[in-house]
Amino acid sequence: METYTEARCMSFYDPGQRDFKEIAPGVTIRTFWGDKVLLSLVDIRPGATVPLHTHPHEQAGIVLAGELEMTIGKETKALKAGAVYVVPGGVGHSVQNVRVPTRALDIFSPVREEYKY
Repeated sequence: METYTEARCMSFYDPGQRDFKEIAPGVTIRTFWGDKVLLSLVDIRPGATVPLHTHPHEQAGIVLAGELEMTIGKETKALKAGAVYVVPGGVGHSVQNVRVPTRALDIFSPVREEYKY
């Protein structure tokens, strides 16, 4: 008989086979989740922005390719591939000035139910 732990460890995904969801013009995500964490591959086209917003979830991420300008609270920084960011729950944040195709990995806890599709 399969145990809960064994069943939870048997989930593998091919991101290339996952449908995209557009969250803002020129910004798409592909999400993958468990019980307590959600991963989101974010693709941002040049000229696209993620408007200022907040949510109760903690968000951490890393720029995988490209570059962007991110504002968290009152601080704005230019981020390139390899840069890591952490957004506390309830803090306003946005992305702007994307000049090249950019990909980031966002991690949310708890799971953002609206990102499960």
